[in-house]
Amino acid sequence: MKTPWRWVGALSLWLAAACGGSTAPEATTSEPLATAEAPLTSVRLRLMAANLSSGTGQNYDPGHGIRIFQGTQPDVVMIQEFNYLSNSAADLRSFVDTAFGTGFSYYREGGAQIPNGIISRWPIIASGEWDDTSVSNRDFAWARIDVPGPKDLWVVSVHLLTTSSSIRNTEATNLLSFIQANVPAGDYLAIGGDFNTGSRTEGCLNTLSAVVNTASPYPADRNGNSNTNAGRNSPYDHVLVDSDLRPYQTAVVIGGSSFANGLVADTRVYSPISEISPALAADSGASGMQHMGIIKDFLIPGDSVPSGSVTVGSPNGGESWAASSAQTITWTSTSVTNVKVEYTLDGSTWTTLVASTPASAGSYAWTVPATASTSALVRVSDASDATVTDTSNAAFTITTSSGGTGKVFINEVLLNEAGSDVNGEFVELVNTGSAAVDLSGWTVSDATNVRHTFVSGTSLAAGKAVVVFGGASGIPAGTVGAVAASSGALGLSNSGDTVTVKNASGTVVDSATFASGLAGTDGVSANRSPDVSATGTFVLHTSLSSLSSSPGLRASGAAF
Repeated sequence: MKTPWRWVGALSLWLAAACGGSTAPEATTSEPLATAEAPLTSVRLRLMAANLSSGTGQNYDPGHGIRIFQGTQPDVVMIQEFNYLSNSAADLRSFVDTAFGTGFSYYREGGAQIPNGIISRWPIIASGEWDDTSVSNRDFAWARIDVPGPKDLWVVSVHLLTTSSSIRNTEATNLLSFIQANVPAGDYLAIGGDFNTGSRTEGCLNTLSAVVNTASPYPADRNGNSNTNAGRNSPYDHVLVDSDLRPYQTAVVIGGSSFANGLVADTRVYSPISEISPALAADSGASGMQHMGIIKDFLIPGDSVPSGSVTVGSPNGGESWAASSAQTITWTSTSVTNVKVEYTLDGSTWTTLVASTPASAGSYAWTVPATASTSALVRVSDASDATVTDTSNAAFTITTSSGGTGKVFINEVLLNEAGSDVNGEFVELVNTGSAAVDLSGWTVSDATNVRHTFVSGTSLAAGKAVVVFGGASGIPAGTVGAVAASSGALGLSNSGDTVTVKNASGTVVDSATFASGLAGTDGVSANRSPDVSATGTFVLHTSLSSLSSSPGLRASGAAF
C-alpha cells in the first residue's frame, strides 16, 4: 500500500531543505487582474494546464500537443497523460527538449498508466506525488520551483475523475489537506490540469477555493469561449492560483494578440495561426485530443535589477545566412560599457566570438561558420555582468552549398487517399542536386489555391525528400521528412488536378498535371518513372513496385 505522500528526487542538481509543517489555509481572493505593467524588476511567468495527448494511446507521440507547446511557449506546465514513446528516460528527455527546450526540467510521477507531471523553465528543487485514493492510475504530481524573486512556486498537476462531481470533491478535499500540510503560506501556489468539471460551481472548485482563487474572469479563446473540452461546451480544465500570485496576473500576449484574462488555446479558432507556429489549425481537433490548453501569464517580482540592458537586433530569428558569408551581428544597449558576443549552432553549446568589445559600437562583423544549422542563435551579454544578456528570439538557419547546386522537383503525388481520410493525400518533393536547398517561403499549390508554405529555416538536403501531407493525422508512423499542409488540407481532386511548386520569389520550380487515370485509383499514388527522375513521366505507383505508394521513400520502399 502506498504511503499518503512521498518525496521524489528533483531533476535539478540540488534539493530543497525541509519544507514541511502545517500551515493555515490561504484566504480566497477576488482581486482584479493587474492592469498596469509591473516594475522593471518583474519577470513574466506563463503557466499552462495541458492534457494535450492525442491518438489512441493517451500519448504525445502523434505530435499535435508538441506543436501547441512549441507555439505557445509556456514557462511552467502542469501536464496530464504524460506518456511519450516507450516512456524511457531518453524518450521523456527527448519530448521535453523538443516541445520546450533543452534547459527545461521535468518531474513525472512513477507507476501510473496516465501520469501527471510538471515541466519547468526554472529549476525544480523538490518534487513528488500525493496519493489520489479515488483512482488507481494516477496521483497528484507536485513540484517546488525556484522561480526568480524571493518566493518559490509550488505547482500541482491534477487529473480528476469523470465519474461524478461528488468523487471529484472527495479528490479535492484530499488534495486540500496535502496542500495545507506541506505548502508554505509564504510561497506561490498554482493548481492546474484536467478537472473534468461540468460547471464552475462544482463542489471540488468550492473546496479548493480555500487555497486558490476560482472566481472570474476566466481565460477564453479568440471567440471569447471559456470552455475547454473538445466540444467547447464545458469548463474541464483550469489554472488556479493563490492570493499571493493572483494580483500579478496580466494579459497573455502572443505576437500581435492579447488575451486579457488568459488564453484557451484552441488552434481551430486561433487567428492568425502563424502567431503560434509550428502549431497547425487542425491540431486541437486531432483524433483523441479531448482538451484545450489553458494559459495564464503573471508578472512576478524578480531578482535584483540589472545595472543595464542589452537587446539583440540581428540575427533575431528566421534569417537564412549562407555558410562562410560576411554578416553583421547588431544590438542595442543601455548603461553597458563592453559586451561579450557568442553563438551556438545547436542551441546548447556556445562559442565566444569576442570576449569584450565596446557596447556603443552596436555591431560586430562576423564570418558565418561553414557548418549547416537550423538551430543557430546569437547571444550578447554585458562583459562584466553575465546577468545582463539577450539571445536571438528564435533560431536562424545557416545553409551550405559545398560548391554544388540543388535540384528540387515533384516526384510522387497521392491525389486519391486510401479510404476517406483526405489527411492522407500527399505531395513528395525530392532534391537530386549536389547541395541542400533552402525551402523557406516555398509554396505547394493545387489548381486553385496555395495549400502549403514551408516555414522559415526549412532545408532539403541533397539526395533527400520532403513530403507534404493533407493533415498531421494522415502521416504514417515513421515517415521521414513529413510535414502537414499549413493551410490544413491539400484539396487534391480524385478526377485529376495540377500541383505546382514555387520558390520564395514566386517562380515556378516544378508543375505537374495529373489526369483522372492517375487519380482515380483509391490509395494508389502517381510516381515518376523512372523513380526520382526530374524528366520522368508520371505513372501509377503499382506499375513500379508492389507498393501502392511510398511517401518519403524510393518507389521500391528503400530509403533516400
